[in-house]
Amino acid sequence: MAKRTDSPVNGILIIDKPTGMSSHAVVSRLRRWYGTRRVGHAGTLDPMATGVLVAGLGRGTKLLTYLIGLDKTYTATIRLGASTPSDDADSAADRFADPAALAAVTDEQIHAGVDSMRGPIEQVPSAVSAIKVDGKRAYQLVRAGTDVQLEARPVTITGFDIHDIRRQLDSDPAAIDIDVTVSCTSGTYIRALARDLGAGLGVYGHLTALRRTHVGPFELPGHQLPDDLTTPEAVQPPVPIDLATAAAQVLPVRDLTAEESRALLSGQFIDPATASGPGPWAGICSGELIAVIERRGEKLKTAAGIAQQPPA
Repeated sequence: MAKRTDSPVNGILIIDKPTGMSSHAVVSRLRRWYGTRRVGHAGTLDPMATGVLVAGLGRGTKLLTYLIGLDKTYTATIRLGASTPSDDADSAADRFADPAALAAVTDEQIHAGVDSMRGPIEQVPSAVSAIKVDGKRAYQLVRAGTDVQLEARPVTITGFDIHDIRRQLDSDPAAIDIDVTVSCTSGTYIRALARDLGAGLGVYGHLTALRRTHVGPFELPGHQLPDDLTTPEAVQPPVPIDLATAAAQVLPVRDLTAEESRALLSGQFIDPATASGPGPWAGICSGELIAVIERRGEKLKTAAGIAQQPPA
């Protein structure tokens, strides 16, 4: 079998995703911008959402597996007073709270509702989501008119802070908007938090704005995508974070010798030496990420080979 040609660029890129664009569309644009098919991302952002989208370029796609599960932080606006099928503003409101009931909701009740959602919780994801049900995406089933009931999943809300509460009780429909910051484990649906906060207060709720500010150590500001890839500004795309630097931010480092690097890339085991803990580790030699390595019994072995060839 012919050896796979290396990508013209390899690394991790932090994109500030614009609203109205799917994560898949971002990947497609990056492929054209960098001239490589080998592009992926480490966690979908809904089209309505903006903010940090971690992209892997070239051999950086092999590192994405170890970035997907990182904790996330978001800023968001929750609107009390109405629900939508998607639990956000991407679909029209279908149920509205009684104006008198909404007016009766106090700031203290809102704070108490938020307080009750911190820590480990069981969350039912939004039905309009990419979760698969019997081989099909949940959102596809919802659009086809199927009543989708997803099972609750364990997530942890490590931070849920209210910054502002704005009452629009004289508007039609009446609403209460709440600006929040949420820090959480991977797999948390902020839309579902909005839905459940409204349900707990008896007045419905959905998300009207969402911005992801952090994915693990990766944070805003991120790179903006050019609208036109033929402009002078788009001719030279930004240099991504090199793989050794990115890996060292999320994995413990195991320094490798050139001999160990060659052994790992040829499928051999090496001695643990200074590797402590359960792993995995970023195996780095002379500033280059050689492989992500893991423990196999009393030895270490390649979990994901990164380098195209061993060091000389």
